[in-house]
Amino acid sequence: MTGGDSRRGMVLVIVLWTIALCSALAMAASVNFRSFVGIVAVDQDRVRGDALLTAGLEVAARLAMDWPDKPLLDRETTFDLSTGRVGVQINDEGGRVDLGKAPADFLAHLLLSIGAPRSQAESVAQSIIRWRSRDEAQSENEDPAKAHDERANELFSDVDQIAEVPGMTPEWVAAIRPLTTVFGAETVNPLTAPAGVIACVPGVDRDQLQAFLATRRSSPNDAARLAAILGPSQRFVAAKPQQVVSIKLTAMLADGYGAAAHAVIVVLPHDQQPYRLLVWTPIHSAAVL
Repeated sequence: MTGGDSRRGMVLVIVLWTIALCSALAMAASVNFRSFVGIVAVDQDRVRGDALLTAGLEVAARLAMDWPDKPLLDRETTFDLSTGRVGVQINDEGGRVDLGKAPADFLAHLLLSIGAPRSQAESVAQSIIRWRSRDEAQSENEDPAKAHDERANELFSDVDQIAEVPGMTPEWVAAIRPLTTVFGAETVNPLTAPAGVIACVPGVDRDQLQAFLATRRSSPNDAARLAAILGPSQRFVAAKPQQVVSIKLTAMLADGYGAAAHAVIVVLPHDQQPYRLLVWTPIHSAAVL
């Protein structure tokens, strides 16, 4: 091969490599652009989903304020907006067993109702009582009552913290989660307590439970009549204002994207704000589908 042919061959190779490199760069740019567009679309869906959940929270708060005399037990509604549909479920937290305030016998029956052996249920109930009142020693300058209240609020700010109590098992924590709260009282509201809560009230048998549920369906606002059905066990129930409300929110965009969240709000009469948000827990979109 002559010198000229060699140079022409080298030029051809360079040209071909240049074309290949340009093609590769073009393909990479195309893939990156498509990825960028996909990311933007997902972000837009997330923003719209969050907006729907916020709208649902506002509606739920308004419904809670509009239903002061109607028991908030699995009250549901859905509504449509231009970007999608929102589902709302509202419950009174006062209808659940408060882990930070319920007496030991109530806690023991709660554990018995989900299958814990009696000896273990009673032992763990006592452990919860001791756990709630731990570190009560105070310095001379501290107000014992105030300090105890502050520790109690810190100790059980979430139901899942009960897992730290000696003797509790993950299975028991999961089973009592829908029946318990940290925003209730020493007693439960008979107008809004789920059937599972009434079933774990000490001294309530199957016949009383069925009579209670049947009466509540026909007379949902008659707290005195419902309490009377429970006999001596009525000391564990008391109808109180529905101020702390649990809200389950679901949102579905027109393109099928789903979002969900759990919120807890408090509605106080004569408050400066319509409601105050105590808990906001987004739920992964995969769990919505």
